[in-house]
Amino acid sequence: MIELPDKLQCLFEPRRYKFIKGGRGSAKSWSVARALLVQAASTQHRVLCTREVQKSIKQSVHQLLRDQVAGLGLAGFYRVLENEIRGRNGSLFSFAGLSDLTVDSIKSFEGYTRVWIEEGQTATRRSLQVLVPTIRADGSEIWVTYNPELDTDEIHVMALRGDDDAVTVEMNYEDNPWFPEVLEKERAKAERLLPVHEYNHIWRGMTLPAVKGAIYFDEIAEAEAKGRVGRFPRDPSLKVHRIWDMGWNDAMAIILAQRLGSQVTVVGFVTGTHRTVADYLADFKGDDYKGWIWGKDFLPHDGFAKSRQTGKADADVLRGLGCDVHQTPSMDVEQGIRAARALFPRVYFDREGCASTHEDLPGLVECLKRYRRRMNQQTGTAEGPLHDVHSNGADTFRYLAIDAEQMTNENEKPLDLDVEDTSGGTWMSA
Repeated sequence: MIELPDKLQCLFEPRRYKFIKGGRGSAKSWSVARALLVQAASTQHRVLCTREVQKSIKQSVHQLLRDQVAGLGLAGFYRVLENEIRGRNGSLFSFAGLSDLTVDSIKSFEGYTRVWIEEGQTATRRSLQVLVPTIRADGSEIWVTYNPELDTDEIHVMALRGDDDAVTVEMNYEDNPWFPEVLEKERAKAERLLPVHEYNHIWRGMTLPAVKGAIYFDEIAEAEAKGRVGRFPRDPSLKVHRIWDMGWNDAMAIILAQRLGSQVTVVGFVTGTHRTVADYLADFKGDDYKGWIWGKDFLPHDGFAKSRQTGKADADVLRGLGCDVHQTPSMDVEQGIRAARALFPRVYFDREGCASTHEDLPGLVECLKRYRRRMNQQTGTAEGPLHDVHSNGADTFRYLAIDAEQMTNENEKPLDLDVEDTSGGTWMSA
């Protein structure tokens, strides 16, 4: 048996899934590389080494495996080639990026008996749905090394399920008997200087409140820390207002919110694609929403543009179905983000109501945690918000901030909601 940290002797026990989670300096990847090389030297294995994005062999674990081949004294057994590693017994190590795999291209890996997913926290649901069913040879195993970013990372959710045929091991620097002094100095410095949540993520393998660089990182972190993301059911005596972000191929997103005084509670979130506003409205009239008192429907400017096919705007359709339709005032995106930040301390999120209603689209809190900016590849500077699967929900929350003043109940004065404008003065929604 080769030298490994005590916690990782389980790598030599048969399990379908092996999740190794933890922070920097834990010897996770080093140990997996050694264990796979030893297993493939004793028994013929075809091993796929992968990660979500791998545009070149330099982004893979090829160099780590090369180093361990030498360190284990297996240079005479393994032939290290530019894009693969071959053993004298027919074992093979291949390298590919998950995001590049398709239903057709993955078929070439059907006979593989081991998969190692490095940086597993970045693996998407789509990638796992393509990969996992393909790796089905007798005795095949899927190994994952990762440091979770959010508690909703696909791999982390899989690891927490606790399947009978899975083992999950938490590895951190103190579990590594070979933890070097140079890293200990770096760790101690980080513990002194970094914010607690950042230190715990890097060195303890703990999840962050939002992805690094998230636009609403501080706001969503504070909301969770102060218990404003939890169980906040609908108040049956208050109106529920619908805030829409229009979409067809792009996702439609609808926030369902109530207001009492200065407090806004998001009691529901609905999202989907290729459905008309009439389809969604039919759902809102169904049994799942029985007894709900509907207030106003707020649509952005594109909701008032007439369709070439029908000659009607979505706003016209909703009005024809009896809805009280209002237009969300147009506002620069950055000013809208400032309005959303100002509103955050007054918002409560019902976790269940904000969950995803579509298997391929995220829920509202997830959108806010992953809403970030584009990065300029030449300058490395942050630019405008990135448009991706998370931006629709975040855009709708921005509209909520703009519309909040008009979310009134019967015989109630509008909310006096002043939003600071860092460009000078204050902004009050019109």
